[in-house]
Amino acid sequence: MARYTDAVCRLCRREVEKLFLKGPKCYTEKCPVTKRAFAPGQHGEARRQKLSNYGLQLRQKQKVKRMYGVMEKQFRKYFAIATKTKGVTGRVLLQLLERRIDNVIFRLGMAVSRAQARQVVRHNFVYVNGRRVNIPSYLIDANDVITVKAKEKSEKKIRENLELSKDRDIPKWLEFNSQELQGKVLRLPEKEDIPMTIQEQLIVELYSK
Repeated sequence: MARYTDAVCRLCRREVEKLFLKGPKCYTEKCPVTKRAFAPGQHGEARRQKLSNYGLQLRQKQKVKRMYGVMEKQFRKYFAIATKTKGVTGRVLLQLLERRIDNVIFRLGMAVSRAQARQVVRHNFVYVNGRRVNIPSYLIDANDVITVKAKEKSEKKIRENLELSKDRDIPKWLEFNSQELQGKVLRLPEKEDIPMTIQEQLIVELYSK
């Protein structure tokens, strides 16, 4: 699966908003968005202009796509699924993204970023209901039990991540036992559980043209 491998801080600066792609650095004064709150590039600072409706829709789509670390082709697949699923399309789309196993590992605090959470999944450390899952896009369901089983060195790193993430609240739709490195999905996530402002209707309008 394709993934973005360039400098991620440029993505936050392009959206002029913290997407929390670099873990602890995002919470310090070293965060590029804090130091330079304008788009990257030679003319980034001078590029502050009023966006058209299309521009607003595009920026919202790019923001969500980059936040979850999903490429365009996969994001379109999620939208296609959302349009065929009962419920409000925009909310269903956000729910699908939140249900990704790499996002769940990040939300539980066992990784400081979603990119790091993908590594945890890829390295065969994650089990869902006792079965190994190594696909970051795997979608969890209500009542699923997620367990991380790693060798001593890797487990130490995960526990370090928990310490670094201790100030991040665990969403109400998840339950976590830090001693056992085990989480449980109490219910499916809702838009209100996402700690960032997202205008999902703009994404629906963009793809519905």
